[in-house]
Amino acid sequence: MRRTAIFGAAGTLVTGALIAGAIAAPVATAGGRASAGAAEARGAQLAAAKAAKAGIDWKTCPADWGFASPIQCGYVKVPVDYSKPNGRTIKIAVDRIGNTGTAKERQGSLVYNPGGPGGSGMRFPTRVTNKNPLWTKTSKAYDFVGFDPRGVGHSAPISCMDPQEFVKAPKLDPVPDSEADKRVQRKLAKEYADGCKERSGSLLRHMTTPNTARDMDVIRAGLGDRKLNYLGVSYGTYLGGVYATLFPTHVRRMIVDSVVDPSQDSIWYEANLGQDVAFEMRWNDWKKWVAKNDAAYHIGDTPAEVQKQWEKLRATAKKNPIGGVVGPAELLGFFQSAPYYDSSWAPVAAVWSKYLAGDEKSLVEAAGPDMSDVAGNISAENGNAVYTAVECTDAKWPTSWKKWDRDNTRLHKDYPFLTWSNAWMNLPCATWGVPQQNAINVKSHKGLPKTLIVQSTRDAATPYSGAVELHKRLKGSRLITEKNAGSHGVTGLLNACVNSRVDDYLLKGKVDAKDVTCAPHATPQPAPAASKATAKAALDLPAAP
Repeated sequence: MRRTAIFGAAGTLVTGALIAGAIAAPVATAGGRASAGAAEARGAQLAAAKAAKAGIDWKTCPADWGFASPIQCGYVKVPVDYSKPNGRTIKIAVDRIGNTGTAKERQGSLVYNPGGPGGSGMRFPTRVTNKNPLWTKTSKAYDFVGFDPRGVGHSAPISCMDPQEFVKAPKLDPVPDSEADKRVQRKLAKEYADGCKERSGSLLRHMTTPNTARDMDVIRAGLGDRKLNYLGVSYGTYLGGVYATLFPTHVRRMIVDSVVDPSQDSIWYEANLGQDVAFEMRWNDWKKWVAKNDAAYHIGDTPAEVQKQWEKLRATAKKNPIGGVVGPAELLGFFQSAPYYDSSWAPVAAVWSKYLAGDEKSLVEAAGPDMSDVAGNISAENGNAVYTAVECTDAKWPTSWKKWDRDNTRLHKDYPFLTWSNAWMNLPCATWGVPQQNAINVKSHKGLPKTLIVQSTRDAATPYSGAVELHKRLKGSRLITEKNAGSHGVTGLLNACVNSRVDDYLLKGKVDAKDVTCAPHATPQPAPAASKATAKAALDLPAAP
């Protein structure tokens, strides 16, 4: 699941036989809307048939996409509304790199989604060009395929507000001091919801996970694959679960990593409340690590002292935004990457340490906006717009402010790190401008093969209980648990116990006779701060701020 900065302005708030296999009829939509689901299933089948016949016109990627040869780019055409497959269409951007092994070794395409909602999977083929050692064996057998989901990036991008206004800082402190503060945040959330409807047009009501799953089946058909091989991380696990529900006989291999709880009563309001608790746990883990490495960072030699320094930093930024642009909201946007990813532990601590030593510039560069990065700001606003659109449209949300206020006030008392920030980010869903759907009942249907679930026990963004729930719902699945670890996106980490099983599953279809528990990956070591540009270039992580 994906979190980004709080919105609001500064100071305010392919042959005939192949085609036949590629378009086998999907299972009708679960979770109600039976007649509409049947129409959408027929529409998805027709769209897949068209894509299988047309294939994908692979070309050199446009220069401004940032993917050099041998990566190739193309599009597949999908219906905006699958119940009207001959109506309006949009183009979904895809890219690929061919398998590095022989034709005999090739097993098809491996399609990737990094999460979000709102994350782009287009960097996935760079795992091959960058010679990522964790994926060397797999890349011999599979073409690596990424795509921009509908509404994202190069796939009919949507927007909810002006991107430069979206990133402008400082924003209001997400923790309210008064009822008046809450009223301002509620007004901003309503304005943002209205902006989504105004700026995103008729596509907004079709920005759902089931539609993205249908798009993914069209991609599969366009690739010429009879069945889908899929790797989904974070929100990509929910997308995978929905795909498995709608198209069980179309799955060949499926790995889901860092799992969203797919239960209908969790999507999406309760899931976000669960994040608040899990983030506090992982924030505490990071504070212990910082304290243990006080000789390197000089922030505090106990978790309590580190927390005290955090509260002091927060108060300072609230009174006088650091560099004029970094207030509590911006601090949180930067510091929350530490509970997300172990790879952020040392860089975040190093920036904080430099600030305490008198270097304000490093913190401003890391946490503040870059108003000159227009393309980056457009991407950030687009990602947040898609996050909001999909979560708000996927399922019903409470409309009573009293419930939101009661639930978040209660949680904030014990889990203050993220709670109110998370609430304001999701509050547009309370006044959403298009019909909200019923969440899909994710579960196995006849024909679904064994799937592989990977999860750490201390994940902040997707708590461990979500993996357990999906494991129950997908019969025959295997769960690999990374115990006493919490970095989001386990398959991207060096852990032989996990890595070898991922390879065995993708290359041989092999899973263990029973679920497996692995020891944690190595604990991060102290290191200097990385520049924002270096961090962007080096990291290939699940979608997050």
